Amino acid sequence: MKLEERIRDVPDFPKKGIIFKDITPLLKDTAAFKYVIDLLTERYHDKGVEVVVAMEARGFILGAPLAYKLGVAFVPVRKVGKLPAETVSAQYSLEYGVDSLEMHKDAILPSQKVLIIDDLLATGGTIAATIELVEKLGGEVIGIAFLIELTFLNGRQKLKDYQVMSLIQY
Repeated sequence: MKLEERIRDVPDFPKKGIIFKDITPLLKDTAAFKYVIDLLTERYHDKGVEVVVAMEARGFILGAPLAYKLGVAFVPVRKVGKLPAETVSAQYSLEYGVDSLEMHKDAILPSQKVLIIDDLLATGGTIAATIELVEKLGGEVIGIAFLIELTFLNGRQKLKDYQVMSLIQY
């Protein structure tokens, strides 16, 4: 299946000069969405994953069904102030400034094996902050997976110490 054919380019979104990679055509294609989750499940079913971690919002779309198929826990990473219990936080750089992500302090136990998943790898800032959260809690990142990787932004360089895979590269 050619997954690239199910990704829509949206020019000048969210701002002029950006070509947004829209995954919603893939998500509404039942066979393609199932294929993606099945591919990811096949890749990680025997890797000892105990927890799948995903960032809001599009990461949740992939992370929750993957955790279900693997039979493991799902942990959401959210923007500041969105989680109801005690959290740990990590900052990451944006084009103009910084932002923060949070995870519940009791979400991951020391030495638990964690797979992090998101829809897209661009510059790697969000994923680096998520890795920091997992490792603050003592989790072991055993893999990082993406639906799409924008290779020209070199985000993989920030992740060179980890096992990284992406299903689609641009």
